[in-house]
Amino acid sequence: MKAEAYLFAGVACFFLGTDAGYAWWSGREPAGTAVLTVSFVMSSLMSFFFAMNYRRRGPRPEDRKDSQVAERAGRLDFFPPHSAYPVLTALGVALLAVGVVYGLWLFLLAAGVLAAGVGGLVFQFVGRP
Repeated sequence: MKAEAYLFAGVACFFLGTDAGYAWWSGREPAGTAVLTVSFVMSSLMSFFFAMNYRRRGPRPEDRKDSQVAERAGRLDFFPPHSAYPVLTALGVALLAVGVVYGLWLFLLAAGVLAAGVGGLVFQFVGRP
């Protein structure tokens, strides 16, 4: 994670320099300056996250030259075998995007479909071992 922290710190420095130059040369044009400022903050946040993860957990097996593939092997996570909720969530997002074009009625309908899909994903296995 240390390499990722340095990578995103470099990206953050690039956005900071670009933001300062853009603000100076553009005459304080607000849209571009805001976008570059948000890009700087987001890349700084990623750098901070990776640095703190490295500090808490130490180097990963991928970071060491003497590591073996078996050090990273094992169970990754639980993935449900059959679930209709990812399809329902995707349908909700697609309808939400179409609702932006066609009107508020479709947007609100899609928000309900999306809420049902996300709620189903979140609470599908609550209470099951």
